[in-house]
Amino acid sequence: MTAASVRVETAPDGVALVTLDRPGRHNAVDLETAGALADVWRRFRSDDDVRAVVLTGAGRTAFCTGFDRSADVPQPSSPYSADDPLLGIGPKANDLWKPVVAAVEGMACGGAFYLLGECEFLVASEEATFFDPHTTYGMVSAYESVFMAQRMPYGEIARLALMGTAERLGARRAYDTGLVSELTPPGGAVAAARRAAAVLAAQPTTAVQGTVRALWTSREAARAQALAHAPQLIALGNLPPERQAELFAARSRSFRVR
Repeated sequence: MTAASVRVETAPDGVALVTLDRPGRHNAVDLETAGALADVWRRFRSDDDVRAVVLTGAGRTAFCTGFDRSADVPQPSSPYSADDPLLGIGPKANDLWKPVVAAVEGMACGGAFYLLGECEFLVASEEATFFDPHTTYGMVSAYESVFMAQRMPYGEIARLALMGTAERLGARRAYDTGLVSELTPPGGAVAAARRAAAVLAAQPTTAVQGTVRALWTSREAARAQALAHAPQLIALGNLPPERQAELFAARSRSFRVR
């Protein structure tokens, strides 16, 4: 099954594989992809044949590199409103409580954290890297930092968010700090995530979904309160778009993997 740039494959064991299928853009999310993801999650709510999900990106270069900077996002004229298409791309944002396991190969950065923050756990290849480019390009890392602060020790997410493109968190360090629950050889993340998801799909589904909901509830209040501050922080701290574009055009490829 194909929906725009999101590919969906289902299996008899109750596991669905959702693949961000824009490898030419490092699986970055544009408006079409954002809408397709939301549609997939909502469809899964009423599909009893799907009991667990694996989320990944096409190819081994990138899981997802966030929002596609070439996409135009029209904004309302009111200074009190702003549209962020990434806010609706995660399973929890679409009221899906079936477990989702992320399989990360290659880069996962910036807006990818909206997705990773709403998965139950992460499986990653030894070649995976995580980073947040926002500060380098004059942008506040607000939503991304909130999502990942609930998955990582404070010092680790603070370093990741503040260092921008100068540093990448390697898979081994991500595993040691608890962001990643399982490491695999290169190219092995999807297979390992599918094995875990098959176990989840084999359990009584209402018990599994109730447990997912309970786990999410344990941190939902703090997350909601933190996210409420994000629009104001972004409005105050972001450089003008033209200055962001200048910094992006002058970006350096130099970074250190930790």
